[in-house]
Amino acid sequence: MSENNINPLNRIRNIVIALIAVILGIVLVLSSQTTVNAESLESQAKQATSLEVAVNNGKPSLVEFYANWCTSCQAMAKDLATLKQEYQKDVNFVMLNVDNSKWLPEVLNYEVDGIPHFVFLNNQGVAIASTIGEQPLSIFEENLQALIANKSLPYANNKGNISPLNSQNQIIEGNNDNPTNHS
Repeated sequence: MSENNINPLNRIRNIVIALIAVILGIVLVLSSQTTVNAESLESQAKQATSLEVAVNNGKPSLVEFYANWCTSCQAMAKDLATLKQEYQKDVNFVMLNVDNSKWLPEVLNYEVDGIPHFVFLNNQGVAIASTIGEQPLSIFEENLQALIANKSLPYANNKGNISPLNSQNQIIEGNNDNPTNHS
């Protein structure tokens, strides 16, 4: 069959199939980027200092309440990884997944009602400030520098974009016997 004899309906069908393939390709690329950020949160959580160690080792701490589904948490993952590399010698970085029921006492204690929620602990493990939502890297750097110098945080109690916590969020049962289980 020659190209001139191709049925117009077949041509339209081929165009529709091609468009669907392109759209599916775009969706796959975008979904893989979200998965990478979620995995980044998980890998950071596995490398994080446990809360028990952080409140007892004499170093100031940044406690992050997060969830893998939280788009604001995912958006900040790269900046927080950068901060962790730069300040890990002077500051404990703790990550607590709000979907893990074992962290419910901490969620209630620090009044977490949106994520990401960050609590700054002094070197005695006492909460001295918090910020909620997406924060620029420069603000975190200034807050961490003040925390290390034992000065008041210049951007304490800031609020940026958050993902609200609600009762519809799935609670994941964690290993309550293992304090290093952050997922």
